[in-house]
Parts: sequence; C-alpha cells; structure tokens
Amino acid sequence: MSTRIKSAAVALVIAIVLLILHDTFVFNIALGFITAMAIWEIFRATKFDKHFKVCVACYAFVGLDALMPALHAHGWMTFFNSQLYYLLFIVAVCILYLSDHKNFTYTDFFVMIGVTSLVNYCMHPLIDMSRRGGGVFLLVITLCGAWLADSGAYFAGTFLGKTKLCPEISPKKTVEGLIGGVISNGVIMLIVSLVYRYLCKGLPVRFGWIFVAGMMCALIGLVGDLTASIIKRQTGIKDYGNIMPGHGGVMDRFDSVLLVAPFMFYLYTQGMIIG
Repeated sequence: MSTRIKSAAVALVIAIVLLILHDTFVFNIALGFITAMAIWEIFRATKFDKHFKVCVACYAFVGLDALMPALHAHGWMTFFNSQLYYLLFIVAVCILYLSDHKNFTYTDFFVMIGVTSLVNYCMHPLIDMSRRGGGVFLLVITLCGAWLADSGAYFAGTFLGKTKLCPEISPKKTVEGLIGGVISNGVIMLIVSLVYRYLCKGLPVRFGWIFVAGMMCALIGLVGDLTASIIKRQTGIKDYGNIMPGHGGVMDRFDSVLLVAPFMFYLYTQGMIIG
C-alpha cells in the first residue's frame, strides 16, 4: 500500500505539471512517450517486440503524430501532415515486411499496424483537447471520467455487491458496483464542472450533458478495462509493466482512457461539453 501511495503521489505531481504545460511542446512529447509505452507493453505481452525494426517504426510514427500538432500550431512544417507521415509509416512497415517476410508474417504485419493505429487514434484526442478553449478542463474531466468510476464501483461493490458482473474476466466486479460507479462518475464530473465554472470563472459548461457523459464514461471505460484484462489473461501476464510500482504499466492505467478520450472529444466537438 505504501508503494502504491508513493507511486500515485509522484504520478499526480507529474500530471499537474503536464496540465500546467498543456499548450507547450512538453505536453505533446509526454503524450507521445506514453502512447509509445502503451504500444510497447502490448507488443511485449503478445511477443511482437521481437520485430525490433518494425517496433521502432511504430514508435517513431506515434512520436511524430504527437509532436507535429505543436509544430503546426506555430505554422511550422504544415506540409508534413498526418496523411503524409502515416503513409510513410505504412510504406516503411511494408518495406520491412518485404525484407524479412520469412520471419515477419502477414499476421505480424497487420497486428502491429493495427495496434499502433488503434492506440494512437485513442490517445491522440488528448493532444487535440490540450490546445482547445478550456483545454485543461477538458483533459481533467476526461481523465476523471476514465479513472474515478473505479472508486465509486469499489465502494458500492464492497458494501452492496452480490451479483458477479463477469467472473471469468474480472472476478471482483459486481453489477451493484457497476451501477454505483456509473452514478458516482456522473456526480463527480458534475462537481468538477461546477468548481470549474463558478470558482475558476471558466467557460460556460453544459452541466446536464456533463452528468450524462460521466455515466457513459463509466460504461465505456469499463469496456476498455475488461478488454485489456482479457488480453492479459490470454497472454498469461499479471500487469502490462511496472512503470508505476504497485499500479502496473501504462496500459494498466490507461486502458479506460483509450476509449473515454475519443468519446469525450467527440462530445466536445458537438458542443455538448462547453458551449
């Protein structure tokens, strides 16, 4: 428990610093690193890390995709857009496939491109949010929506839990815990929004939609959590990594964020969060 608390404290300090620097290159570099780490953990768990050169191409792509928006925001290298460097990434993997086709199979080819594209797609909205109006608020409620449902579910499940939700995947989760997590997540996101609006004099917030979004985030985040858990069970690992002692790896912490982030960014673009 002591190790978990210390790791959480360090992570909280880092998160606060990154939120302060949300509109700088530092945030983009940090998100690129986190995304690359998540992909590396999946490759290691599924034994695809043996294809070292392809792994490097995957990490280089997500690093570029994280950094380029910061350059484009200053009007730099606008010709080098996502369509171009994604194409270059695919071409690079194709060349590596052709050069090592006896060891690098078509399954490896499609899985490594798919994992890289999927994780990057899910994480990139955090970068998009960082430079929008109310960027810090968007990032905070997105992370709250992904992470805090577990706390509500834990307490509800501890005191009221009787009906197992999915015992083969996650034996400790209960239906009562899920309901508690869904409701508490909506309430917590509503409270965070109220604080932002009235104490920080922030932009106008759509409180009704925030409450609904909070409940939806709990459900969507659970899907990401359970999906990551199945992968761990099928690959025979307990945690994806140990970058946060007592908490696991990046994927262990961001499995819920992967689905919540694009969902929240979609709501924002539709004027359902701030407007």
